[in-house]
Amino acid sequence: MKTLGWEKIWIKTDQGEKIAAIAPVIISASRATDIPAFYADWFMHRLKAGYCKWINPFNQQPQYITFQKTRAIVFWSKNPAPIIKYLPWLDRNRINYYFTYTVNDYENEGMEPGVPPLKNRLETFIRLAGLIGKDRVIWRFDPLLLTDRISIDTLIEKIRRIGDQLYPYTNTLVISFADITAYRKVENNLKRAGINYRPFTAAAMNETAEKLQRLNKKWQLTIASCAEPINLQKYGIQANKCIDDDLMIQCFSSDAKLMNFLGWPSVEADLFTANEYARRPGLKDPGQRAACGCILSKDIGQYNTCMHLCAYCYANTAPEIVKANYARRQPFADSILK
Repeated sequence: MKTLGWEKIWIKTDQGEKIAAIAPVIISASRATDIPAFYADWFMHRLKAGYCKWINPFNQQPQYITFQKTRAIVFWSKNPAPIIKYLPWLDRNRINYYFTYTVNDYENEGMEPGVPPLKNRLETFIRLAGLIGKDRVIWRFDPLLLTDRISIDTLIEKIRRIGDQLYPYTNTLVISFADITAYRKVENNLKRAGINYRPFTAAAMNETAEKLQRLNKKWQLTIASCAEPINLQKYGIQANKCIDDDLMIQCFSSDAKLMNFLGWPSVEADLFTANEYARRPGLKDPGQRAACGCILSKDIGQYNTCMHLCAYCYANTAPEIVKANYARRQPFADSILK
């Protein structure tokens, strides 16, 4: 059986119940919350147990996910330090992974109250790249946000200060432009925090991209935009795939099972001989926006559980709800931390 591209397998829960679970090859951990920062122990406990339980945020129905077929994990984080101690276990068990690591600088504006100081985040980034290689640590500055206190030049200067320290330790910078009007709860949270945002116009996006292109003359990074319909290729900015089959092929080509899922013919093949797009199946994730380039994965995070409490976050309804959930480890505790 398959559901949204994933095989279905019967598993036995910790309570001895036999239940059907989907068996994704790629796990996203997570767009909905920062698992490495706040739930690293839970994640490793469930990974070793072999399955977890996820609650659909739209209909509140449970879904079981087994890790029997999992070959790659994409970690999303603003503070992956708590999960670093577990990486040797993943390596020993031949589970592939990489990090999409958001390092912003909105400290003065107070927009990310729960993240560690910028100095600590930079140190963690450099440490992580030294442990697993810079190919597998992608720097995100996300979102790019304009306010009555942050002009385009201010924003570019924030990016420059971070980039000058991180460019030797990564190959890629991923950006996205804040689209506040698409999320009413984000508008409310920003107003509650006293942040007067300004929407990005097409002209502002182009100006920002052009100034990023100038910065990149020094860095020589691949700069990519996340789920942005605007075409910025004339500035050397391509469309990104955060769940990225090309990166997996580059980094994990010795994993035959993963390569088979991606449709890559063999570890000896290369981009010039494999006719890659003809041989890969249609892997675009149908659950993401049209402009999103991500391939299919299963996200295991839950909304309203991230204690970074970023004012612009679409995954949190309100700080008081998140704090209450975190205090009693809800919904993780009752739904999946068993």
